[in-house]
Amino acid sequence: MNNNLNILIAGQGGREHALARALKESSSQPRLFAFPGSDGMNEVAPRLAVPQGQDLFETLKQESFDLCVVGPEQYLVEGWADRCRALNIRAWGPGADGVQLESSKAFAKDFMVRHGIPTARSTLVHSADELRNSITEYPCVLKYDGLAAGKGVSICRTEKEADDFIRRVFQEQRFGEGSVLLEQYLEGPEVSIITSVSDGAWHAFPPARDYKRLRENDQGPNTGGMGAVASRDLLSEEEHARIRKDIIIPAVEGLQKDGIPYRGFLYFGLMLTSAGPMVLEFNCRFGDPEAQAILPLVEGDLAGYLYEAANGDLQPDRIGFAEGWSVCVVMAAGRYPEASGKGETIEGLDRIGQADVFHAGTQRGIHNTFETNGGRILGVTARGTTREQAVQSVYEQVAKIEFSGAQYRGDIGRLHFEESIANKRAGQGARGKSL
Repeated sequence: MNNNLNILIAGQGGREHALARALKESSSQPRLFAFPGSDGMNEVAPRLAVPQGQDLFETLKQESFDLCVVGPEQYLVEGWADRCRALNIRAWGPGADGVQLESSKAFAKDFMVRHGIPTARSTLVHSADELRNSITEYPCVLKYDGLAAGKGVSICRTEKEADDFIRRVFQEQRFGEGSVLLEQYLEGPEVSIITSVSDGAWHAFPPARDYKRLRENDQGPNTGGMGAVASRDLLSEEEHARIRKDIIIPAVEGLQKDGIPYRGFLYFGLMLTSAGPMVLEFNCRFGDPEAQAILPLVEGDLAGYLYEAANGDLQPDRIGFAEGWSVCVVMAAGRYPEASGKGETIEGLDRIGQADVFHAGTQRGIHNTFETNGGRILGVTARGTTREQAVQSVYEQVAKIEFSGAQYRGDIGRLHFEESIANKRAGQGARGKSL
């Protein structure tokens, strides 16, 4: 492997800032750039300058970039990883075939059924009337088939909630034209497992749990995510083993059987039901805000790890994971998720102590101070030996940051743990291990 790798991080949000920070701390000391990047990322990954009239990928080739790490799902769908590989630039992210696991709920469901991966029963419907006639019980789950920026899923407990979703999808076409997957409602704690997949090999990061609803106690509209918690202790060893056996291994083997090349992150969104873990969704990249909780736990040489994995040589020993817990709290604009917030001065960033602050929607103002420039503005992440310590620490840091209209949940890392199986076992001396 070349020393001082030239790495491009494709994207500009909190996930990409977290990736940049973790890559910057790699023992191989890579040179990092971002595109399009952001003011908040600039200190660790400055924006790549693309000459006027030149294609980004031509620039990567001319500047001898070693690796492109593709962050957002939209870039993967647009073929950024494929375009890099066509120019013999290593890329971390699946190509057109593999990304269908995220871009089409129907494709993903067919894949799971074909390879015996446990998931909810479902029916694909193509019109408002067909969907209304197909719903026979509540609650039910409705999923827009394509990409919808994390807002295309609705848990409908009443006919009115279903009608509201049907109107948004088929009449208003908020996500574009498309079908809907009507899915069986599952119950249980949710958990996310993000793995690195390189051909037939895989390696899992510590599990995480995110909080999608805007307000505390899981109230209010769905968002892209208002916070997350991560730890190897989130699951028991028994749960880890069952997820490996029933879900991760069949999925990786299924990609091989189907002849789908895959080198990139593969995210398993799971429900821990009474019948065992079941897959809710696949993503083909790191989750956000899960990335902001998980990546601060990474130790070692993440840059070298991804560089070699992008060439088909996954080397898990290149990285390790810190003990303890990591909690991320998202600070959002006042009108999020309906609207973004722009131009409000952010104060207190210079007072942050033992925490990471990831910029998701900020910009530099005329006085070189940071201002709001998006819906989700910042992710604040702190670690602790115990979950309770991490929660206390992160909220101490969040309280130091102020901007007009700021909203955040006060129960990240607290809610859903009072009934958590893993939490109860922890009191008996059991601890989970990495996958």
